[in-house]
Amino acid sequence: MKWPKACLGEVAQVISGATPKSSVDEYWDGDIPWITPADLSKLEGKEVSTTARRITEAGLASCSSRLLPSRSVLFSSRAPIGHVAINIVPMATNQGFKSFVTNPDLLLPDFLYWWLRHNKVYLQSLGRGATFKEVSKEIVESIEIPLPPLEEQRRIATILDKGESIKAMFAKREKAFLSVEESLFAALHEGDNRGLTGRAYSLSDVFWFQEGPGVRNWQFTSSGVKLLNVGNITKDGKVDLLRSERHILEDEAFGRYNHFLVDEGDLLMPSSGIPIEEDGLLRTRSAFARSSDLPLCMNTSTIRFKPKMERASLLFLQGWLQSREFRVQITKLVTGSAQKNFGPSHLKQLSITLPHSDLQDDFEKRLLRIRKLRHSLNPSESNLAALVFSLGNLAFNGGSLV
Repeated sequence: MKWPKACLGEVAQVISGATPKSSVDEYWDGDIPWITPADLSKLEGKEVSTTARRITEAGLASCSSRLLPSRSVLFSSRAPIGHVAINIVPMATNQGFKSFVTNPDLLLPDFLYWWLRHNKVYLQSLGRGATFKEVSKEIVESIEIPLPPLEEQRRIATILDKGESIKAMFAKREKAFLSVEESLFAALHEGDNRGLTGRAYSLSDVFWFQEGPGVRNWQFTSSGVKLLNVGNITKDGKVDLLRSERHILEDEAFGRYNHFLVDEGDLLMPSSGIPIEEDGLLRTRSAFARSSDLPLCMNTSTIRFKPKMERASLLFLQGWLQSREFRVQITKLVTGSAQKNFGPSHLKQLSITLPHSDLQDDFEKRLLRIRKLRHSLNPSESNLAALVFSLGNLAFNGGSLV
C-alpha cells in the first residue's frame, strides 16, 4: 500500500542554526555542545553526543541558534548538503543545519533519519545558490515525506538500523583482513627471513605508473568509452563501473587519450580522497583491470601500474600497498586537508623492498589464500549498499518489509 504524505513543516518544527561571534571570548568554551557539518563528516553511526567546540549560555543568547532537545534530527543543509544525525544530548548547531524537532504523535526521529539518508541525492538537488548550494528553510518545510503509522515507522527504522549494523560489522571484518595483509608483509622482514629480505629499489625502477588525464566536465558523455573514476575502485579490491555514468566519445578515447586506455591486468589505484586510518597512516585500495572492464579510459586521480623488472609482481605490489613500508612513506608526502591526494611525483620518491624470489612467491601464495577467505566471508561492499538501499525503497514506498 501507499502511505499518506505530509510536508515536513506539518509534522516537525524546522530550526535553523547560527554562530556566535568568534571574536568574543565569553561566547566560547562553555558547556553547550555546538555542532557543524564537519563534525558529522567524521561520525560513525547515527547518534552524536560530542562536538569539537562548545559555547556558553551567553554565546547561545547572542545569536539566533537554539538549544535543540535530545532526539532531534540534524540535517546539514549546506557545505555539504545531506549529512544526518540524531543528537542524544541537547546541543546547538551552526548555520549549516536545518534541524527537526518532530511531532511525537506523527513522526519518529529514527524514521525521519532514515528517510533523509535514503533521499540524500534528491535533497542535494534542492540546493540553490551560486557560491555554494544551500537548501532553504522554506524548501525544507515543503518537502513531502511518507507518513505510515507510528508502529510501522518504528519497525522500518529498526530493520534499517539492523541493515546498517550488518554493514558496519563487515566493514570491521574488512579492516581486520587488511591488518592481516599488513602483518603478512611485516613477517617478510622478521625471524628466519632476515637473510632473504632482499634489497630496496626506487619504486619507479621496479614499476611503471601513470596518472589519468584531467578530462573536463564538458567532455563527459552518456555513452562511448567509460571513464575510470576514484569511486570505481572499491575497498574490497574490485573495479565496479556501475558506480558512475561518465564516458567520453570513442574518437577522443582512441585518439588524444589513447595512451590512457587501461589494459587487462593493470593494477589500478585511486590517488585522491584517501582516508587516514586510526593509526595515523594513509590506507589506499587497488584492483586489477579485467577484460570485461574494457575499453576503459583513465581519469584524473587514478593511477595504473605495470611491471618493469623481471621480479616485479603486481600481486606483490598490491600487498605492498597495505604495508607499513608504503603507508609510512606516502603519509609523509600526501597533500590536502579534507581530501588527501598524491600523484606520480610522490610515488617517484618511494622505495620498495623486494625480497628473495622464493620468499616473494611464498608471500603471494599466502596473500591469495587470505584474499580467497576474505571474499568468501565478506559480501561485496556494493552488494551490501544495494541491499540496504533496496530495503529503503521498499519501506518508503509502502512496500512490505517482512
